[in-house]
Parts: sequence; structure tokens; C-alpha cells
Amino acid sequence: QVQLVESGGGLVQAGGSLRLSCVASGTDYSVWQMGWYRQAPGMPRELVATVTTGGRTDFADSVKGRFTVSRGSARNTVFLQMNDLKPVDTAIYYCYGQELGTERGRGAEYWGSGTLVTVSS
Repeated sequence: QVQLVESGGGLVQAGGSLRLSCVASGTDYSVWQMGWYRQAPGMPRELVATVTTGGRTDFADSVKGRFTVSRGSARNTVFLQMNDLKPVDTAIYYCYGQELGTERGRGAEYWGSGTLVTVSS
């Protein structure tokens, strides 16, 4: 069973930076796509950023130019560098992983338990 564990959340002032880390365990293979989603109070979970093993990235419009996502040199690690943080970025950030799909359907998805990021004004 693949497990994702996040670290790096916390409290930061507006304009500050934080770096989130996530490690996936329980597999001998590289998880095809890893990244981050977030959920603010009373809101649905939304995409923040993802990156594939091939380096293809996807970002929410609201974080483009401020956040970067990268895979670590160690297998199945992913980082989210968040700069110029705003109070609207306050949310629980969830690490996400997905296996490559096949003709039979979408690849398996995995979720971490989340780490809280709070941005004060």
C-alpha cells in the first residue's frame, strides 16, 4: 500500500515563503505523477500543482509565478516551494500521487493526510 507523508506546513506572514515536502513509501516503482492539492475551510479540494516523472507540470492559475513544484533526486519525493504567500493560500495542503493509467482506466490515486499552511495578514 502506497503511503504519502507530508511535512513543512506552518504559520507564515503574508509575503513569506514555505517549502512543503512529501515522500511516498510502499512501492518499488516511481509514482508517475505527484503533487499537491489544497482545501480551505468550507471550500472544495483544489489542484495546486503536479509534476510527472517526465517533468510535465500543471499549476492552478492562482499560484502561477509564485509556487514551484519539483521531484526530488530520491525516488518518490516531491516538493512545493511557495513564495509570496497570501492569506488566501491558507488551507490544508495534501500530497497527491497517481499511477499512469492504462487502456483499462485511470491510474490508482494516493493521498497524504495533509499539512496546514496558515498565512497571516
